[in-house]
Amino acid sequence: MRKRSQRGRAVAAVVAAVVLGAAGCDGIGGDSPGASGGQRRATPSPTPSWNRSPDSLAAVGDSITRGFDACSVLSDCPEVSWATGSSTAVDSLAVRLLGRARAASHSWNYAVTGARMADLPDQMAQAAARKPELVTVLAGANDACRRTTSRMTSVADFRSQFEEALRTLRARAPEAQVYVASVPDLKRLWSLGRTDPLGKQVWKLGICPSMLGDADALDTAADQRRNAVHERVEAYNEVLKEVCAEDRHCRYDGGAVHDYRFGADQLSHWDWFHPSREGQARLAEIAYRTVTAEKPVT
Repeated sequence: MRKRSQRGRAVAAVVAAVVLGAAGCDGIGGDSPGASGGQRRATPSPTPSWNRSPDSLAAVGDSITRGFDACSVLSDCPEVSWATGSSTAVDSLAVRLLGRARAASHSWNYAVTGARMADLPDQMAQAAARKPELVTVLAGANDACRRTTSRMTSVADFRSQFEEALRTLRARAPEAQVYVASVPDLKRLWSLGRTDPLGKQVWKLGICPSMLGDADALDTAADQRRNAVHERVEAYNEVLKEVCAEDRHCRYDGGAVHDYRFGADQLSHWDWFHPSREGQARLAEIAYRTVTAEKPVT
């Protein structure tokens, strides 16, 4: 936890970095880049067994999987990534599944800060080239975090883009397992961060404006705007659940990430939006629990 005396300098550092054109996060603007009788009855394909101990892992997604703002202001910090990081403070999914030494050579992070679902097919192509036994997916926040609610990715486009991403993976790695995390509850982040002066100052720089803009506004228009984002995130999660259910090698987290109540210690004190090291550790726990469960979450 940073001391209150340091927080003014934190805000100044953020402002300076933005003015200098530092790389933005996924929330800044959101503009980054059978018949009977003599006929044979068809035999349905058996449901494949789920390998609870995959031997390699590739991650795709956005800034959360890159560890953005977990170590320093406006910077990726992949060593603390919940999916592939090496930090002992996090014990990433890769470390928990493969062991620390093997994780270093058999896990790969293709997530990109600022990525939206439309960017996932290209990331999947890179991941598939490694022939990983498991691919992790955490994406969708940027599709909701736009300058205005009218610019949020439509649910239909979100679905087609996710389906394309899985087709891309299946073309090169048909047996790879996929873990899909739900999109976090952005409204929860607003309700928590709005009580902190630093959080509100950083949000004014353009962090997820569709949800976090005018943080103190409680009028009807602001309430409708935030509800629109919240409902879109819920719709995205329903898409992730449905599309994953159609893939024989896919597991959805059952909404666990969305339902997790991030607290102050689990959020970056640079932007009160991205997970801190502790927040990344909680994401790793959720993923490990889902991947190693005997049965998928329903």
